[in-house]
Amino acid sequence: MVVILSEKDMLPPDSLPQLLPPPPPYPASSSSSLVSPPPFPGRRTHARFSSLPSHILLYIVHQTMPQSDGVYDGEGKVELQRKVLYWMTLSLRLVNRSFYIACMHVLRSTYLPAYSSMIKPPYSSDPFPFSTSGYSPYSSNKLTAPINSEQRETQVLDLFLSVKVREDVWADDTELHLEREESFKDLFDMMQPRSRLEDLIRSYGVQAGVVSVSTRGNSVVCSSPSSASPSRTTFGACITSSSSASQQPKPKRSHKLPFNSLSVTFSPRSVGLVHSSKGVKRTIVQVNRERDEKLEVSAKRIVKELGQWLEEAHS
Repeated sequence: MVVILSEKDMLPPDSLPQLLPPPPPYPASSSSSLVSPPPFPGRRTHARFSSLPSHILLYIVHQTMPQSDGVYDGEGKVELQRKVLYWMTLSLRLVNRSFYIACMHVLRSTYLPAYSSMIKPPYSSDPFPFSTSGYSPYSSNKLTAPINSEQRETQVLDLFLSVKVREDVWADDTELHLEREESFKDLFDMMQPRSRLEDLIRSYGVQAGVVSVSTRGNSVVCSSPSSASPSRTTFGACITSSSSASQQPKPKRSHKLPFNSLSVTFSPRSVGLVHSSKGVKRTIVQVNRERDEKLEVSAKRIVKELGQWLEEAHS
């Protein structure tokens, strides 16, 4: 007879391994805080164009431009692209903020060469938007995207492209339509040099410490405007940086005028600087100018006179 003995039966009860206690029971909770076991139900939001990153939305807007001729006569690639630009101006850019930024990027870059070609000498031009925020085109936050610009000449460029895109489409539709030169006369005889002069006063005034510009986020350092060619458009005049501002010494002035309260009265023979305060406008600086005088020269003289006016007003 064979007897099989188990080693566990031979061990005393105290030497057996101790088991862990059972887990505590789940506490009773309300139905609102009760979490269902996995897989967890996901809440998926509806995809919208406004939720896309800016560079993807800009690519989509670019893809709306035709790249080939149409089926019918008179529907060349250039004519079809002008109609798309006309549609962007009247409809697409008014959808929301994101579409406005993308459409204005396309429209401004398209009509900038035509705008620069109509600048009258000896005037200069720089309609590139001046931004005081560190906005990145790859950012998904649309609230930081700049729409309104401190650059006054940008508004003139926007008015020009609104008129130009309409005139081009109407000229393509019928040969009887003649482009009206008076549509652009006021823009380049009065509004363009006046707004450009205001931008120069802002740039020189900030350097001289007599004009202040509202900044949000990073500081903005503006280089000296280029005066090499009157009709040459200069880019990169303002560099957004947080460290360059401390490297450039600035004159210490306790009194500055905000740029948004300043405007210019412009004529071929004289220039005036107007200050607006509490709904009251008055000319604080008036200088004479030659008819063929560059805007940079007039701006420097106004800034110099403005510095003297501030010293007398607060002495």
